[in-house]
Amino acid sequence: MYVSSLDRRLAELVDWLNNDLALDIQQISPASSDASFRRYFRVEHRGGSHIAMDAPPDKENTEPFVRIAGLLKPTDIHVPNIFWQNSRQGFLLLEDLGSTSYLDHLQMDNAETLYRQALDSLLKLQIGVNTDNCGLPAYDRALLLRELGIFYEWFLEKLLGIAIPDTVATPLNNILIQSALEQPQVCVHRDYHSRNLMFLEHASPGIIDFQDAVIGPISYDLISLLRDCYIAWPEQQVISWAQDYHQRLCVAGLLQADFNQFRRWLDLMGMQRHLKAVGIFARLHLRDGKSNYLADIPRTLAYISTVCEHYPELAAMRQFLQAQVLPAYRASV
Repeated sequence: MYVSSLDRRLAELVDWLNNDLALDIQQISPASSDASFRRYFRVEHRGGSHIAMDAPPDKENTEPFVRIAGLLKPTDIHVPNIFWQNSRQGFLLLEDLGSTSYLDHLQMDNAETLYRQALDSLLKLQIGVNTDNCGLPAYDRALLLRELGIFYEWFLEKLLGIAIPDTVATPLNNILIQSALEQPQVCVHRDYHSRNLMFLEHASPGIIDFQDAVIGPISYDLISLLRDCYIAWPEQQVISWAQDYHQRLCVAGLLQADFNQFRRWLDLMGMQRHLKAVGIFARLHLRDGKSNYLADIPRTLAYISTVCEHYPELAAMRQFLQAQVLPAYRASV
């Protein structure tokens, strides 16, 4: 098959597949990309179809993906099997989980079924990973603060040209970080949302992009799913799903807090995540030329604004958003 000489990495990947793995390739085509430097290709060959990951070693490391896939497999969630790995060149050959994500497939008439399956898998994940000996890093104060800094630097300063006053940032940081750290700590996928859940006819969902997993707040993955940066649901539906999952956590012995406390954790955890996401979307646009993520900023900012309106302790952030951030953002688009 012909591979452009301009894409040296792809040529090396094809060489590995052909010569080291002896695959009789019939077609290789882009499967997906993400917000990192990794790329994924669908490899169709006489023996079937697989996904090849290209993770340039100078920018990415395949070791966390391999290690965490092994950690998650015993929980009975559907992460892709890893058939071959070449850590020196940064290549993996993975199970093909198809090309239909939840985001591609979700409709009002199937959302209940798909979210039930996603929440079933999330509960298996939270129950099944032993936080004492899994070796995952902690979602600690330093990491939470660093993530908030992405919003301040890339969205506010570099995209909008404004700075957040210390009188707003310091109490906001303290409120969000304290809320995160006071929660029960579990295995956190960290990007558990509609683009990383693959719709399958059997054993759905397939779960991808888990290589940044940590031990962190019990509300994190749930709010990532329910207040997704890429698709929004009526708030009453979100609360209904959250109430049902709260009950399941209590029955499983992972949670003792009542729903009012749990909802506060969800709201504040969601705000931390959404601030980070808006910053990442701006960084992808400004630094990496991936401007398609700009379309997801309005939805994500709306989540942030709504949470600010519900909590009096966030009044300073609400005022800053209304007086400076939102007008500057509207003027920039």
